[in-house]
Order: sequence, then C-alpha cells, then structure tokens
Amino acid sequence: MIALYEGRGACAEVDSDTEAVAGVGFKLGCISCKRRTEVVATATVEWHFRSKGQSDFSHIYSYNENGATVESDNFVDRVDWNGSKRSNDIQDASIYLLNVTFNDSGTYQCFFHRILIYDNYEYSIVISKVVTLTVVAKATRGTASIVSEFMMYFTVIGLQVWLLIEMIYCYRKISAHGEEALREAANAEYLAIATEGKDNCGGVQVGE
Repeated sequence: MIALYEGRGACAEVDSDTEAVAGVGFKLGCISCKRRTEVVATATVEWHFRSKGQSDFSHIYSYNENGATVESDNFVDRVDWNGSKRSNDIQDASIYLLNVTFNDSGTYQCFFHRILIYDNYEYSIVISKVVTLTVVAKATRGTASIVSEFMMYFTVIGLQVWLLIEMIYCYRKISAHGEEALREAANAEYLAIATEGKDNCGGVQVGE
C-alpha cells in the first residue's frame, strides 16, 4: 500500500517488506508523512520489538536530534539509521538490521513523536507503524513477483501472436492485390490483342 502526499516536497508512505533472509541485512521501513508539508515540525523516533512467543514489547532503538541510541543489548552494532537525514522534521524512520538472525522474527513497532509548530501554539501527536517480520533461510518468490513474470510472458506471447496475425493479414492483402493486378493486366492485354485484330480485319476489308 502506498499513500502519496504532495506539497513543497513529495512523501510516499510505502509499506515495509516483511521477509528477511538469515545472515544478510534487511531494511525495516517506517514512513509517516505530514499531511500539511508547509507546517514546521520536529520529531523523534522509537522502535520497539516483540519476538515470537512473547507478550511484551521491548524498547530497542531511539533517534532524535542528538543521533541514534541502541536501547537493547541484542541489537548493539546491528542497527543502522536508514531514515531522514540532516533534518529534525523526520518523516522516514526506517532502520537497517545487520546480519539478521532467526531470533529477529517478530513484530516491530515504530513511533513518531511529532510536534507541529504553529504561529501561536504547538501540537503534539504520536503516530505508530507496525511491521511483522519473518526470517527465512532462503529468499522465496513473492506472489507479486510470480504474477509480474507471468504477465511479462503473457504480454510477449500476445505481441508475437498479434505480429503473426498482422503478417498473415498483410500477406493475404498483398496476394489479393497481386492477383487483381494480374487479372487487370491480362484483361488489358486481351483487349489490346482484340483491338489490334479488329483493326487488322478492317484493313483487309478496305484492301478488297
């Protein structure tokens, strides 16, 4: 799902991928676009994690104007900030997990603590996004990928069939025109011969 908001800069709320491969890196996406981009704002971010089989979330990561802080020992040296840079008006709070393990499977929740700054007052709002991550040993092809490949093959085959039909149609059209031209040429030649023979007969009669 993609939600697009436009203003002085475009922002698209794209859902995060949800399948990671063990042993490689993975981006956990989390985007929250301001509805009115002309409003000045600041934001801080928190990430929380609940592993499979657990009932409670634990605070694993924070990001604010002072930079990033890893809040959980299980994620030390394994999380990089992958969101908005050089701005306190954070709209992209994505993070990058390094060397993903099967223990990273579970539910992740990111929170935007946003302050909208107006001329006479400030308005605070908290926005949360949820990502349910599954870690697999080997990448699997998603349904969208399979459908996309099928549509590509279907389109290629369809174009080939259409070209073949066009070629047959053009060939028949050219053949029909060729046969018509031959018939017209034969008729013209026959009329010419007939006219010449008639003229010759007239000459014989005059000679008599």
